[in-house]
Amino acid sequence: MDLKRYFVEFSYDGSAFHGWQSQPNALSIQEVVEDGLSKLLKKKISIIGAGRTDAGVHAKQMFAHFNASINDEYLEDLVFLLNSYLPKSINIISLENVRETAHARFDAIERSYEYYISTVKDPFSNSYHYFLKNVPDINLMNEAATVLLNYKDFKCFSKSHTDVKTFLCDIKNASWSKKENKIVFNITSNRFLRNMVRSIVGTLLEIGLNKRPIQDMKHIIESKDRGKAGFSVPAKGLFLTKIIYPSNVYLK
Repeated sequence: MDLKRYFVEFSYDGSAFHGWQSQPNALSIQEVVEDGLSKLLKKKISIIGAGRTDAGVHAKQMFAHFNASINDEYLEDLVFLLNSYLPKSINIISLENVRETAHARFDAIERSYEYYISTVKDPFSNSYHYFLKNVPDINLMNEAATVLLNYKDFKCFSKSHTDVKTFLCDIKNASWSKKENKIVFNITSNRFLRNMVRSIVGTLLEIGLNKRPIQDMKHIIESKDRGKAGFSVPAKGLFLTKIIYPSNVYLK
């Protein structure tokens, strides 16, 4: 049987993992999923993810691609077997046959993240929210967030000494919402830089808590200097929530 390309869609709790990417002496999501596929397909399988989430970051929707020879009738059973084999922190949602040149990372046209904050101590969501004692000004943070839509270069929010070739991102949406004691930041872009969302959230919180003026947002972005931006919020509150691909990626 000829090799075919597949997209695997899954979600995970990143608490116990040292990020997405395989690395020596540290457990990664990529390594665990590859191990499961390799064991069940009885062949060494390498997967390429839609992006690299940092240590402790979670995903409600993530994609990766790999090549294998799988009978189409076996795909549904393979999803069940993978979920039986993998730890409870990783859930396989689907396996889809895609065109042979489809790429989980480069073909993605839109990605969305959410960051969760709680303004009360909550033992049931402590691991998935950043606890903030003081309530920030949501309206002020939303006003500051709209400034992001006027720019493309976000080097100021990127992890220092990163190996990317460009710092350009097309942010389509950036907004805050509040319901009772929970605050959520939602952001959508064609791509994201390493640590970008967490440093944007930290900067906006400093504005919302009146630790810096709203005018700083424009100056920080134009400076292209990570040192001028705000702190990076903890990874545990960050979720990759959605990835969109063109419909022609799939064969069905």
